[in-house]
Amino acid sequence: MIGGADVTHWAIIGIPILAAALCAGALMLLLPWLKSYALAHPGDRSSHREPTPQGGGLGVIAATLIAAWLAAGMTGALTQATPALSALTASAALLALVGLLDDMHGLSPAPRLLVQCLAVGVIVVTLPTDARLFPELPLWIERGGLVAAGVWFVNLVNFMDGIDWMTVAEVVPITVATIILGFAEVVSPLAMLVALALLGAILGFAPFNRPVARLFLGDVGSLPIGLILGWLLLLLALRGHLAAALLLPLYYLADATLTLLLRIRRREVVWHAHRSHFYQRAVAGGLTVSGVVARVFAINVALAALATISVAAGNSFVSLLCLMGGAALVGWLLAHFAKGR
Repeated sequence: MIGGADVTHWAIIGIPILAAALCAGALMLLLPWLKSYALAHPGDRSSHREPTPQGGGLGVIAATLIAAWLAAGMTGALTQATPALSALTASAALLALVGLLDDMHGLSPAPRLLVQCLAVGVIVVTLPTDARLFPELPLWIERGGLVAAGVWFVNLVNFMDGIDWMTVAEVVPITVATIILGFAEVVSPLAMLVALALLGAILGFAPFNRPVARLFLGDVGSLPIGLILGWLLLLLALRGHLAAALLLPLYYLADATLTLLLRIRRREVVWHAHRSHFYQRAVAGGLTVSGVVARVFAINVALAALATISVAAGNSFVSLLCLMGGAALVGWLLAHFAKGR
């Protein structure tokens, strides 16, 4: 089991290294093909100036799932983890396939949304019936709400992947916090293994996406990454730590949700590409891409610290204070981004 000290030391070092190596190796092999078949050309609403291949998420997702399955088998967690890991793998692979098709040929919003609902639904229906966030509600209402929230989270991670290293700045703090909580036995061993694998895979991708990027994640990466992150956060919330599960992705939640509401208010077609996210406005306002990502990463690290404090305290009042502190930090950053340089 993961609780053994020798296995724990192997896992925290070996799994990320394996995932990073698998991802980097796959991307080096895929890059010539992606340049020919998945090239993103700059437009009025894009943040890059030169044609850049997209589809780096192929390496990230493949490396994450392979490393997670190998780790589950080698740590003895596979027997109990097989149903949940199988559901996660199938759902992530389905989103990756749809994302790849969209990167290469473009898909209309309707089939994309349908597949996202199906992928999130697979995760939700495989949850144990006694796994509840709000036991006062009928089960079907809660599960329907989880599907809707999951689809929104998958999309907002996709929406926020608009500049170089932005997804790296989100994934690293969330996965590191999950790993720390795994050592404290707050989350399940499987969640910890998947977090270790995703952390390694995104670090293997990071050199390719360093500003100015020579490779983008694409929808093939951002959609299933959103699913995996949402799954990790859901497992944390189901352990009784809803405040921590909200704190970890709070910047993404705030930027994407407020931007959507503002676009609805302006009566824009919300599924069309745009450059009105707060972080995009910051770049347009004169901040560098590296400067924006550094600020987001710093806030995400602070949010991860607040989430950890919330869990450690095990107190509703402390959790509320942490949420208020996180909201204040995120609000300051959004205002700073809206102001520009």
